[in-house]
Amino acid sequence: MKFKLTDSTIDPTILRTEMLDLSAGAYCSYEGWVRNHNEGKAVASLHYSGYPQLAPAIADAILAEANAKFHLLDASVVHRTGSLNKGDIAVWVGVTAHHRGDTFLACRYIIDNVKHRLPIWKKEVYTDETEAWIESNHCGCADPKNLEHHH
Repeated sequence: MKFKLTDSTIDPTILRTEMLDLSAGAYCSYEGWVRNHNEGKAVASLHYSGYPQLAPAIADAILAEANAKFHLLDASVVHRTGSLNKGDIAVWVGVTAHHRGDTFLACRYIIDNVKHRLPIWKKEVYTDETEAWIESNHCGCADPKNLEHHH
């Protein structure tokens, strides 16, 4: 289980290879991309600021919760900081488990909680040269109905 803040490009192929485990029956990943628009405005670029003294402890707690709920073999989260361009991967989540159902549920749990709880802030720079700090997307992840695990 690991978390990393990075100002380098995220390479999902390398990250997937690092997680390869012959005892795992399933792998699931999520990529959050920088899109070219938000709320009707054309986005030129994004800038992520993180709180590196606090983010790892919170991410580790999220990964531990996911592991306890979904019986994971491994889980990893990488989040970009700094300036990103359209099409870049802003956040990557990967999970492995014996069974596919656990990987899908855990991936969703992890990304929802990362977006909701991690001290990372997003500033959008628009093509008209204005900019805005964006509030975290509240995902409903605190709603117990969204956290149920069915076998």
